[in-house]
Amino acid sequence: MTALSDPPPRWGLTIPLPGLTLDRHRSLVERLPDLGYTDVWTAEGGGTDAFTPLAAAAAWSPSLRIGTGIVPVHTRGPAVLTQTAATLAQLAPGRVLFGLGSSVPAHVADINGIPFDEPFKRTRDVLRFVTRALRGEHVSGDFDTFSIAGYQLPHPPVEPVKVILGALRPGMLRLGFTEGDGAITNLLFPEDVPTVLDAVGPQPPGKELVVKVFVCPTEDTGYARRATRPFLAWILNREPYRKFHEWLGHGELLRESHELWAAGDPEGAQRALPDEVVDGLFVSGSPEQCRERILRYHRPGVTTVQLYVSLPPEVLADRARLLDTLARLGPAAR
Repeated sequence: MTALSDPPPRWGLTIPLPGLTLDRHRSLVERLPDLGYTDVWTAEGGGTDAFTPLAAAAAWSPSLRIGTGIVPVHTRGPAVLTQTAATLAQLAPGRVLFGLGSSVPAHVADINGIPFDEPFKRTRDVLRFVTRALRGEHVSGDFDTFSIAGYQLPHPPVEPVKVILGALRPGMLRLGFTEGDGAITNLLFPEDVPTVLDAVGPQPPGKELVVKVFVCPTEDTGYARRATRPFLAWILNREPYRKFHEWLGHGELLRESHELWAAGDPEGAQRALPDEVVDGLFVSGSPEQCRERILRYHRPGVTTVQLYVSLPPEVLADRARLLDTLARLGPAAR
């Protein structure tokens, strides 16, 4: 739980919800502040882009913060990223968190045909470019991973945009806090949060540590495991997440799954994931049980909990049940 001196964490919801198209989100986003949610977030891989949902959300509910968690640094040029952040800031002044990150090769090279080269350096260079350009500076010259002839944003945001990094291990975490406005981390157990906080070190005021928590609110444990195990096996066998969990001390717990994946047996890798991993990294149970487990991620220094909520089809199909589930899951629940 948070210390008395710390404000309570903000609660964000990732949109669009899996299985619900963006055009069906307006009434949901309009209600989020009443349910205690303070933010909407997006992610970008092989489906919805990161920016269109945030532009829509800014129009639908003008009090919410909007955040990308995250946008890959390889798939857009640094000036385009800057322009996009600045445009979002016109729609939501002072309420934009611009999350950048290296992503994974599957989202960069495999589906976009862009080499996944030097991810740490590329992230660092884009961070440096974007933060300078958003301040209205003229940026030019050679970075380690690209060269810029010269760029200056014509209309820098009047109110600052917070630029944070998707970060899994100490190097990227420290980069986010020393040269950016913080970091967002995900796919970890509540017991791992202190390890992340120790790697971050003392946090200056105003910096953000966002923890993304995956949630499947259903009491049907079998359904929850069937629905979430394929994703977890896929993501935990991406190199960045494999190294992340090895750093956290979970290498032995995941060893069999890693070996089967490397041997070309993805179905075996899924089966080899222990139930404790599936249940721990993708929270399930009644909304009240899920909320209790989400609260375990609340530690001093965590500023925002971002929820990725995967709902059963029958809940998605019923607007009243959907809103009730999010209300019982969220920060305004009693």
